[in-house]
Amino acid sequence: MTPQDKVKKVVALRYNDDLDQVPRVVASGKGQIADKIIAKARETGIPVYRDSDLAEMLAGLAIGSAIPVELYQVVAEVLVFIYALDQGAKTRPEQKGG
Repeated sequence: MTPQDKVKKVVALRYNDDLDQVPRVVASGKGQIADKIIAKARETGIPVYRDSDLAEMLAGLAIGSAIPVELYQVVAEVLVFIYALDQGAKTRPEQKGG
């Protein structure tokens, strides 16, 4: 394994069924840029899903690109995971501070 293989890679996707037919790449980066993308996502409440193989496959796509047909199934699984997280957050009662 080369040192380059260990560099963190991050790809952010957007899917809005009113705007997009398929998910699109909206941000991509590695190393410190990847860290900034993750920090911004967490800061704004966007879920972070870790899959280094998927990130590697998506990292070569240009910003604004639709995901390729070959990745529809795996990205759909990610979207289902995020949807479940979102639904869980909506059904959880708000906790009051003490």
